[in-house]
Amino acid sequence: MKKFLPLVLICFFMIKAKAQNANIDKEAFAHTFSVVAKDPRTGEMAVAVQSHWFSVGSLVSWGKSGVGVVATQSFVNPAYGPNGLKLMGGGMSAKDALDELVSQDEGRDYRQIAFLDVKGNVAAYTGKLCVESAAHIEGENFSVQANMMLNDKVVPAMAEAFKSNEDLPLAERMVEVLKAAQNAGGDIRGKQSAALIVVGPKKVENPWEEKNIDLRVDDHQNPIQELERLLKTARAYEHMNKGDLAVEKGDIDMALEEYGTAEEMFPDNLEMKFWKAVALANSDRLDEALPVFAEIFEQDDNWREMITRLPKAGLLELTEAEIEQITDL
Repeated sequence: MKKFLPLVLICFFMIKAKAQNANIDKEAFAHTFSVVAKDPRTGEMAVAVQSHWFSVGSLVSWGKSGVGVVATQSFVNPAYGPNGLKLMGGGMSAKDALDELVSQDEGRDYRQIAFLDVKGNVAAYTGKLCVESAAHIEGENFSVQANMMLNDKVVPAMAEAFKSNEDLPLAERMVEVLKAAQNAGGDIRGKQSAALIVVGPKKVENPWEEKNIDLRVDDHQNPIQELERLLKTARAYEHMNKGDLAVEKGDIDMALEEYGTAEEMFPDNLEMKFWKAVALANSDRLDEALPVFAEIFEQDDNWREMITRLPKAGLLELTEAEIEQITDL
């Protein structure tokens, strides 16, 4: 082991030296595995990535609704993200956009990139100096790519996982691809960070509407597992948001259904229980709401104070006596 370590360091600095000669940012060293894909049923497009590198999602994954998605990795040139989206947004295909940017890049031999446009066209590139095991596979509505993997089984496992999970929503399907990569060997260095973005099929006016899902695990012992947990949580909050919209429209029955679904998905979350209880109280079902409030207050008394603030905001339409029934629990 003592003889092996200097050899590893020598190889590392040789790679760094060559990279610097190619005008590559030495700090953008995100070797990784990723997938870009489109769901032809919904039109959604997504990027998912995992790496033994801090905050891989801040460099690798890019997307724009109604335009496409980009994964840029290995010795990362982040400019492939915004520049690729700009070219595809102007009507250029994924292949033409990628070819144009690669042709202008002096560090192309160290790059690994994948583009997917709104039509589902994919294009991927793996530079000849990417660290083995490095490869990509292009398929219908998807591309999987990886470098610095433990073995050459990782990329084929990713492609198979994408094709065999077509019954899942796109976001969940992407996570299954990452899990397959890790199970096949994954990054030779191990695990550290992961990310998932999903964008819609149509262009949007406001920047905050760009991403339907935007999740990052910047530093974790099991980043894919944590990413999967965050996705499940995000799905639960989607039902919470739908419940809130139903309340605004005065559709209490729909609100209760959505809040109930969220609570089933995330049963330990007090806030989900709380708003379900509020919806019950607002629909003349205070008797059903009281034991729920009692359970919440027992775990966190701040929610009792919250009750006193809701009537002024128009979120709890009860008499003073009924509000006292709740706060006296």
